[in-house]
Amino acid sequence: QVHLVESGGGSVQSGGSLRLSCAASGVTYSGYSMGWFRQAPGKEREGVATIEVDGDGSTTYAESVQGRFTISHDAAQNTLYLQMDSLKPEDTAMYYCASSPMTGVDSSAAWAFNSWGQGTQVTVSP
Repeated sequence: QVHLVESGGGSVQSGGSLRLSCAASGVTYSGYSMGWFRQAPGKEREGVATIEVDGDGSTTYAESVQGRFTISHDAAQNTLYLQMDSLKPEDTAMYYCASSPMTGVDSSAAWAFNSWGQGTQVTVSP
């Protein structure tokens, strides 16, 4: 069973940066995807970024974070990262790490992700 634990959330001012981490364990399949999703109070869950693991490492980003966020994966540490720069108040949300046994999925395909972490809160003040 896949177990995901996020960390790195916090409070920053607009324009600041944060790096989220997601430690993964129990992944037994090769060639899979991992992603970051977020949900703000009163809003639907939104896909942020995805990456193919053990594949070509291709990434996808939501348009709202393109050019500001970078997703990466450290295979040796089995850890997923999300570097968030130029943060805006609208980035405030609970951020979740997720894994999918499928490849070729983008951030709009939350349905394809079957393992989820508990989330880490990101708050960006004006």
